[in-house]
Formats: sequence, C-alpha cells, structure tokens
Amino acid sequence: MVHLLPLPGSPRFTGDMDQVVTRAVTDALAIAQGGADALIIENYGDAPFLPGFVRSETVAAMTLAAHEIKKEIRIPAGINMLRNDAMAGIAVATVLGCDFIRVNVHTGVVATDQGIIQGKAFETLRYRESLNSPVLIFADVFVKHGRTLNTENIVSAASDTVERGLADGMILTGEATGAETDPEALRLVKASLPDVPVLAGSGVHKDNIKDRLPYCDGVIAGTCIKQEEEIQNPVDIKRVRALVEQRNLFLSQEPPV
Repeated sequence: MVHLLPLPGSPRFTGDMDQVVTRAVTDALAIAQGGADALIIENYGDAPFLPGFVRSETVAAMTLAAHEIKKEIRIPAGINMLRNDAMAGIAVATVLGCDFIRVNVHTGVVATDQGIIQGKAFETLRYRESLNSPVLIFADVFVKHGRTLNTENIVSAASDTVERGLADGMILTGEATGAETDPEALRLVKASLPDVPVLAGSGVHKDNIKDRLPYCDGVIAGTCIKQEEEIQNPVDIKRVRALVEQRNLFLSQEPPV
C-alpha cells in the first residue's frame, strides 16, 4: 500500500502538495525495490471519507501523485479512491495506464462510518466499458470498517461479487485496518471460486503470511511494512523485504494453490 498523505480538500491537508508527492514516490520506490509484485495507491489520509463520489481536487491530486509514482516504478499499480468512488478510480487508472482498481463496496449494502454505502457494480462496469478500459476491478467482500447488510454468508457475498457484479478479483480483510484476515474465510471463498484471484487484504505480516498463502493468491500489506509498524509512518524497505522473503520461502516449499 502507498498511503497518500492528506490531499487538498481534506481536513488535514497541510497545503504542501510537494510533500505529498515526495512521500508517495519514496514509499512506492521502497515497495518496488523491496520486491513486491505490485502496489496500490490510496488516498488514506483523507479521512473522514466521502461515502460516494470524491471531489475534483481529490481526483486531480491522486492523478498527480500516481503519475509521479508511475514514472519511477515498473511493477503493476492500482488505484483505490476512498471511500468508494470506483468511477474516479477507473478514470485515473485508465488515463495513467494503471492495471487495476480496488473498490470497497462493489455489490450489496454495507453500514460504515460514512453511513450506508450501496454497491454500484452496474455503474462501474458500464463506465469501464464506455472508456474501453482494460483496468481490472478487485472488489472487497465483507469490507473492513463496515458491516454487510444484505447477507451474513461470505461465500454468497463472494459469489454475487463475481458472478453478478463481474469483479475480476476479490479482497478479504479483517474488521479494521491492520486486523488479521481470517484464514478460514479465505479458504471458504477460494474453494467456492477457485478460478478467481483472492487476496488477503489486512493484518498480514511476516509471521503469519504462511498461514494465509495456502488459501489465497496474494496479500496486501500496509501496516506491517511501515517503520515501527505504525500506519502513519513511511514504508520501511527492510520490512518489505522481510515479508517478501517469507512469501518466497513459502512458495519454495509448497506448490501454488
């Protein structure tokens, strides 16, 4: 994860966009040089988040930061426009040649700290088609910091996300940022949809990655790769390398799922 500092228009923006870009590029380089396969650029510092469409200044700032990152890295990159603006994410990713987006609520209804958020897969897919965009959609299932209201069955929710929402991949998380993803939930979802990429989206670190990788296709690391494992700190390349080393060790011992 490249967690952007607060952007223009958000309550904690310092007024210094150069600082935002410098930190973003530095974090992205640490992630890429540490051996990660891809990264996600996210407006993490913009809390409290808008529940739907973000404003124009957020799109502009995200585009600038992501553009500068893309100039420096060669690994795939994705966009997550918090809290749930998949159309803005698709637009930025398409213009910059990014590979995928993450959308927190793609299908269903979720109660969150931003209020009730309803998935708009119908809108996102049609917008992507209108742009003739190759950008992939990775969608959260039972997203963190939220409670899914339309079903209590994670396998059913995952099935709807892929078969009715046409998501290209799924992300499962714990209850909050840094909370561990349940390996049993990963197992159930992967077993029900074996041909769909499934990622563990939170709470993964070098000591537990081996317990998640048997049941998923990859992990998303945020908190554990920061200096002192504090979410607000810069990325620590040594922690990235330590996580990648454990991933490689697992793959050398076990056949891929």
